[in-house]
Amino acid sequence: MDLAKARPMLDELKKGQWPSFVKEIEKSAAKNEQAATLLDLLEDSYEEKRVHWKHGGIVGVRGYGGGVIGRYTDVPEKYPAVTEFHTIRVNQPSGWFYNSEDIRTLCDIWEKHGSGLTNMHGATGDIVFLGTTTDHLQECFNDLSYAGWDLGGSGSNFRTPSCCVGPGRCEYACFDTLDFLYNITQEYQTELHRPMWPYKSKIKVSGCPNDCIASQARADISVLGTWRDAIQIDQAEVAKYADAGFDIENLVCGYCPTKCISYDADKKEITVDNENCTRCMHCINEMPKALHVGKEKGATILMGGKATIVQSAFLSWVVVPFMKMDKEDDYREFKDLVEKVWEWWDENAKVRERLGELIYRKGMAEFLKAVELDPIPQMVKHPRENPYYFWYPEDFEDKNGGAN
Repeated sequence: MDLAKARPMLDELKKGQWPSFVKEIEKSAAKNEQAATLLDLLEDSYEEKRVHWKHGGIVGVRGYGGGVIGRYTDVPEKYPAVTEFHTIRVNQPSGWFYNSEDIRTLCDIWEKHGSGLTNMHGATGDIVFLGTTTDHLQECFNDLSYAGWDLGGSGSNFRTPSCCVGPGRCEYACFDTLDFLYNITQEYQTELHRPMWPYKSKIKVSGCPNDCIASQARADISVLGTWRDAIQIDQAEVAKYADAGFDIENLVCGYCPTKCISYDADKKEITVDNENCTRCMHCINEMPKALHVGKEKGATILMGGKATIVQSAFLSWVVVPFMKMDKEDDYREFKDLVEKVWEWWDENAKVRERLGELIYRKGMAEFLKAVELDPIPQMVKHPRENPYYFWYPEDFEDKNGGAN
């Protein structure tokens, strides 16, 4: 393969100050035929304005129903080296913490069995191995297993959960995201590796409302760390911010969405109306030395987030405003809720219908009844559009079974 030959379309993607995926492919192409062939196939795709990939059947490894995504080119006679170019998803460690030995092991395995191209990390959070052949899938999986790695999720199953770095590096973490993620990954191995549902289900975990993992936008079930007592205020540090010339009134109070924070310039003190605080984190992010998350910590559980497929993109909305994330109880309260949600979704969803789409179609009232939650104000996603009110007959029965 001639790496020096002109590829004008790809050459354009190597220009500019930003990193280029084309340059990265060229590094692998210097020692791997699949990666080298990929360059020519991509050049054709850009020239012709059409993709030369197709799905050609189900491939996988023994005992697993997911973790491998079959990929084939529709021009195998022109590019035989990428006739098969399958993707392998590898389950990432909590918070994406690695040491150099881990990374080297993964890369050695992938250079042995595939193109050497990786995506660190995919949208789901997995370590993504891009490009191998069917006869290498099982061997690659075996080597990964011997080295202590497992496959992630793909297809209509529980997709690989992911979390932020949590208490590993962040002072704002309201619960141990790393332990929680490891726990649910181990708990739901069957759901992760055996596709059995109408479509995929994702859990994303952020340790605080900053939501660095973007769980609200990407997960059917979002877990956001929060607190339910008062924001901690160090008034001495507030005074230091003021003395340094920081504009507290405009840059902090002025951007509070509920106007629950106020500043007394004479006393150089901040006051917070905690009942009206929405935990947006703006004030804490602006003044981290003076303001801190509360002491009574837990998580808010939101549901329904997704990207656009059947319907438009949804942000997840609040289902449980506060839940204690109890290690000692093995996170049982969260697991009980999730299992009820999965059961209702599995029984009622259409093919390729995500949780948020099902709630939208069936209605929040039916969803809450199925998962045994009482409606509360925090669940309101937006003002009512329907002037009619619906109820269940049992809502109007007295304790003796008669009608009220």
